[in-house]
Amino acid sequence: MRKNKQFFYFIVVTAVFLLMGCGEKIEPGNAEQIKKKPVKAPVAITSISRQPFTYEAVGTVKAKAISTLSSKILGAVMAVFVQGGDTVEQGQKLIAIDDHQVSAQLREAEAALAQARRAETAAIAGAELAMATYARYRNLMKDASASPQEFDEIKSRYQQAQAGLAAAKQRVKQAEASVSAAFDRKKDALIRAPFDGRVSAKMIDVGDLAAPGKPLLILEKKGNYYANLELPETHIGSVTHGQIVTVVIQALNNRSMGGTVEEIFPAADERSRSFLIKVKLPDEAGLRSGMFARVFIPLDEIGMLLIPSTAVIHSGQLTGIYIVDDNHTARFRLIRTGRIFGASLEVLSGLKEGDRYVVVPPPTLSNGDRVEVVS
Repeated sequence: MRKNKQFFYFIVVTAVFLLMGCGEKIEPGNAEQIKKKPVKAPVAITSISRQPFTYEAVGTVKAKAISTLSSKILGAVMAVFVQGGDTVEQGQKLIAIDDHQVSAQLREAEAALAQARRAETAAIAGAELAMATYARYRNLMKDASASPQEFDEIKSRYQQAQAGLAAAKQRVKQAEASVSAAFDRKKDALIRAPFDGRVSAKMIDVGDLAAPGKPLLILEKKGNYYANLELPETHIGSVTHGQIVTVVIQALNNRSMGGTVEEIFPAADERSRSFLIKVKLPDEAGLRSGMFARVFIPLDEIGMLLIPSTAVIHSGQLTGIYIVDDNHTARFRLIRTGRIFGASLEVLSGLKEGDRYVVVPPPTLSNGDRVEVVS
C-alpha cells in the first residue's frame, strides 16, 4: 500500500514539471535570417530612338519584255525545237510549220513574174518600133511627104505602145511584190527567236494545226525582270524615280537584292486607291516571272523603343524582361516585342521610356533579387 502511494506522488510531480516546461514561450526573431548577396548585372535605361519606317509591299516578278509568238500562216506543226524553260538566242529555230502550200504559192508567183517579164520585153520592143515609126512620120510631115491621116494613125500606135509598156512594167512590179510576199510566207513557216530569252510557256505540239493569231510560245527577254507592286496613296509621296529599295525573293531562299524604282504610274486605281510601281531587279540567276516578291520601301523616320535582344527572356509562350526598381530590386515584367533591328528588338508594350532594365540577366538572377549595377 505504501509503495503504491509513493508511485502516485512520483507521477503527479512529473506531470507538474512537464506542464511547467510546456508553458514557456519562444519569442520570435531569435533565429538569424540568411541574407542573399546582390546579383551583379549591367543595367541600362530605356529611351526612344528614331528609326526609318519601312513599308513592306507584296509584289510579283515580271519580265519587262514578253513576246507571244504565233503563226502567220495556216499549216500543221512539223517540229518543235524547244521546251518550256529553255534558254534561246536571237535567231534560233523554234517551230517549223508545213510549208507545202506556201511553197506552191511561191512557185506560182515566180511563174507569174517570169510571164510578166516576157510581156514587158515584148512591150519594150513594140514601144521602140512605134517610137521610131512616129519619129520618121513626123519628119515626113515636115516635107509634106505623108498625109495627116497616116501621121495620126502612127501617132496613135505610138501612144498605145507607150501605154502598153507602162502596163507591162506595172504587171512586173505586181508580180515581184507577189513573189516577195510568197517568199516571206515561206520564211514564216520557220519561227525563230526574236531576242535572247527564255521560253516561259509552250502551247503547241507536233501535229497540231497552227493558224494566224494562235499562240504557240511565250518568250521572256533575258535580263529584264521587274517587281510589280501596288503602293497605297498615303505613301506615294515618299517614293521617287531611281530610289533604291530592298527586294526579297522567297522562292530563291529569301535572297535579298537591291532594286531601283523605274516606273511610277501617274494614276491610282479607283477601287484600291493604290499606285502601280515597277522596281527593276538586277540580273540574278533563277528569276522567273510570277515569283513572289517582298519589297521594302523606306519611308519617314518614326520613334520607337528598342532594347538589346540579350535582355529578353523567353519562357514558353511568355516574353519578359527584368526591370530594376528604385530599391535596386529585379522585377520580372512581361513585354510584347515587334520588329528586329539587328541586335535590337522593338518593344510594343510593357516598357516605357526611362525604365531601368538588366541588359544581360545572369542565370542566377530571379524575381525579387537585389541588383548590383556593373558596367
